[in-house]
Amino acid sequence: MLRTSLSLEDLIRRIPKAELHIHIEGSLEPELMFELAARNGLHLHHASAAELRRAYDFGDLQSFLNIYYEGARVLCTARDFYDLTTAYIRQAAADNVRHAEIFFDPQTHTQRGIAFETVMEGITAALHDARSNDRMSALLILCFLRDQSVAAAMATLEEALPYRDQIVAVGLDSAERGHPPAKFVEVFVRARSEGFRTVAHAGEEGPPDYIREALDLLEVSRIDHGVRCEEDPALVVQLAARRIPLTVCPLSNVKLRVFPSLEEHNLRRLLACGLCVTINSDDPAYFGGYVNANFIAAQRALGLTSEEIHRLAQNSFEASFLKPGERRRFIDELDATVGSGASPSPEVISPRD
Repeated sequence: MLRTSLSLEDLIRRIPKAELHIHIEGSLEPELMFELAARNGLHLHHASAAELRRAYDFGDLQSFLNIYYEGARVLCTARDFYDLTTAYIRQAAADNVRHAEIFFDPQTHTQRGIAFETVMEGITAALHDARSNDRMSALLILCFLRDQSVAAAMATLEEALPYRDQIVAVGLDSAERGHPPAKFVEVFVRARSEGFRTVAHAGEEGPPDYIREALDLLEVSRIDHGVRCEEDPALVVQLAARRIPLTVCPLSNVKLRVFPSLEEHNLRRLLACGLCVTINSDDPAYFGGYVNANFIAAQRALGLTSEEIHRLAQNSFEASFLKPGERRRFIDELDATVGSGASPSPEVISPRD
């Protein structure tokens, strides 16, 4: 067992990590939302950022999405998307996120008249500046809204084709219930033929069968959420054997009532089953925390050890779409960081000590 002189909270803050499940629109903090609303001459339904935060009491995924889409309408110009993305990068870099694979939902914007090009211009400019300033490495994943039509998803894919060098993968998000992965087989076949990697949200609100469909029909490289796989023991064995990553979001799962409390979350059990589990923030502005907050809350609630924290961070790089050499470089940095905090002390100091 690794013995470290660092508290577990210090260890979490110090280690490099990747974030693989972050919706850029879900990082829109209330203060920036109000700033962009004023910039664009828009009226918000809440009087202040504090009042808006008090509304973040969600009963399920759909109740969250109603507020999420309301907030997204303040994003109108390339400058807005640049400011949004830059704000996330600054926060992620402060959490020692060295690499991020960022979801964006173009249909959320194009269906209200914002050009696809406008969205791409702002986000990619911010990612370019982040790389240039050596803040962090980042890749972009386009998500289709599963509660919209297949035709709308295909049209969005067509709009994305000129940006194949800037979009690493396509995914599937939004309201899961009643919208199985099977609905989008045709779109994902086309996406793979155009050279995109594929991921999908599955097994958050939807049943384990949605995870199977995402794997078998959409041929995804990883599952976003996936926590309901535990309801199907054979599926858990399959996920472990195939080393299919799960991009788990602990605070989100509690906020959206997937689990009644973080103490009842199955993250540690899934990790013990040999699954490639990662920790991510999902929509951090709405769910109460970025990556470090998710790590720290999960550690406290579940009693994660230093070895498990190390493994979760390593999984985040192994599950990424980085090139092998880049992935190895980050893992070596992680191992060196963990090793530099090692101590012959027989005790591990917890964040509560």
